[in-house]
Amino acid sequence: MFDAHGHWGFAPNGVAVARRALEAGQGVFSCTVEPTAYAVDRDAFSACSNVRVGLGLHPWFVEAGSAGASQIDAFRAQAAGARFIGEVGLDFGRAHVDSADAQLAAFSAAMEAVARGFHVVSIHAVRSATPVLDVLERTGALDSCACIFHWFSGTSQELVRARRAGCYFSVGARMLATRRGRAYASQMPLERLLVETDLPSTAGERLEYDSYAQELTDTYEQLARLRGPEARVAIDRTARLLFGA
Repeated sequence: MFDAHGHWGFAPNGVAVARRALEAGQGVFSCTVEPTAYAVDRDAFSACSNVRVGLGLHPWFVEAGSAGASQIDAFRAQAAGARFIGEVGLDFGRAHVDSADAQLAAFSAAMEAVARGFHVVSIHAVRSATPVLDVLERTGALDSCACIFHWFSGTSQELVRARRAGCYFSVGARMLATRRGRAYASQMPLERLLVETDLPSTAGERLEYDSYAQELTDTYEQLARLRGPEARVAIDRTARLLFGA
């Protein structure tokens, strides 16, 4: 099994969990939220061959002011050497829309940097799938990179556009807990479908491996019920293709 969007660097026991996961044959794309965390997490998980660490610039940190010009410069400086990018994106939900301009500037700068080569990009898009796709198209990142919508929550029209653009989608338990989430998961191309947990949710939160692995297993099984027994094979094939999992 492969978790296409987690935050194992948040967990104080993240390395221990990674070692248990390695023994179980399970891997993760562990996203960061600030460029300064990338080198720290990359070094921390350097002995864990099942962990792919992403270079992140999360929209909430842009809003908080902790991802200003210096952080954008730090992202640019590291982008060429970082195959995996995440978490990046836009959040125009009610709680975050006031920082829309700053978010757009940061996300655009990030995508201009990654468009120069091939990267696997995990994207946060809350009430912003259209501007996210606009930025991906304008910068060329859509053509040069494998762009993954993490927990897609846009409109049905935006889902059609993302599908036609060749985007990937990572789906988790919380998405599948809603009727719309299940409907969307049934419409996503099977060959571009991945599984995620988005765990742990906050910095400092411990990750209990047994319950975590059970959630990941349950998500795989739910997608197999929704999409048929071939779903597991297709998801694993895509994870190997993008992450070498």
